[in-house]
Amino acid sequence: MLEQLRGLLRAVLRSTRDSVRDGHLKAAYRQFTLDGVGRPFFTKWFASVDDRGDECDRALILDGRVLRSLNALGWSTREAAGRRDWPSRYAAYVSTMHALAGEFGVTAEWLEWLLFDLNGQVRAETS
Repeated sequence: MLEQLRGLLRAVLRSTRDSVRDGHLKAAYRQFTLDGVGRPFFTKWFASVDDRGDECDRALILDGRVLRSLNALGWSTREAAGRRDWPSRYAAYVSTMHALAGEFGVTAEWLEWLLFDLNGQVRAETS
């Protein structure tokens, strides 16, 4: 039984790594199916194995802290994707972060770190 689990884990990690490196983030998201392993872990996996160049929309980490900050800013992955499914929502998050990073002259990873650090503690200034 333990050997079967190891084999499954190896297969999932290998197939998702290959999908990420081919730029197929939605496919990788759909393929990552391991009981008890959620989005924060496997998007960290995606970000760690994405060895494509900086000209690509490289995988990012989407965890609860980042989602809290996005929601506090009024940005919804569901609205951005125009769909309910999480693979599409993750892909929309990644592409939007890279687009914003380009506009601001920073990296998408830096924006992601900022959202992570804020952990939803975003205050809107009123004038």
